[in-house]
Amino acid sequence: MSQTTQFWWFAFYKDQLLLEKKENGTFAVPYGEVPPIIIEEKTTIHDITTLDGKSCRAFSIVTPVEESEQYVMTGLRASYEYLPVTHYQTAGKAHEILHWDRNSRFCSTCGTPLEQKEMIMKRCPECGQEVYPAISTAILVLVRKEDSLLLVHARNFKGTFNSLVAGFLETGETLEECVAREVKEETGLDVNNITYFGNQPWPYPSGLMVGFIADYAGGEIRLQEEELTSGDFYSRDNLPELPRKLSLARKMIDWWIENPT
Repeated sequence: MSQTTQFWWFAFYKDQLLLEKKENGTFAVPYGEVPPIIIEEKTTIHDITTLDGKSCRAFSIVTPVEESEQYVMTGLRASYEYLPVTHYQTAGKAHEILHWDRNSRFCSTCGTPLEQKEMIMKRCPECGQEVYPAISTAILVLVRKEDSLLLVHARNFKGTFNSLVAGFLETGETLEECVAREVKEETGLDVNNITYFGNQPWPYPSGLMVGFIADYAGGEIRLQEEELTSGDFYSRDNLPELPRKLSLARKMIDWWIENPT
């Protein structure tokens, strides 16, 4: 008897991920031979990657699933609190691919409907244009000044926490140039000794965060008010509310806290 193939199923309604409730009070990505819920015939199911040696599939639904004894929907960010890290990361990849699929239906050159050819590639049958998921690159900067670091609160933050200066890479500049420009534009400060820290996929909806450490080199804080509501240097014993653990920004701040100079 042949063994049936089973999959991890990543089902999304917008940014809400379907999770299965387990008897021990935990949650998990649904796993099985068929989708965990009934889906429309026209629904596109994407093969996205493998997880724990098993294939993963993802699809979008047009209406949210009501909470039941078996299933619940939760935000992708919130799923970090319930899933193993590798499962959360795979959910992020699935979300990015679904976002790309919804927003790349037609060829940007000639307007012809695109055809899916590979997991992350579509091709125009008319002019041959190939389309891949676009990743928006942003920088994070931990600015050190003696025994303190710069923390800011951006207007687009959904909460009262403070975090690091951040901004998107612009055409024609290096990552280090982006670091210096964003700090100068948003706070009026100059920085030097810019060094790479690390990076993190940021699937909200399709970003890559690249972290840097930099030293204060001069200037007085003058906030870019359309971007920031507050900003200041903080010592280790006087820190405000910080971002959640899932973010690279928090990892960088924790590194600074644990490594006094």
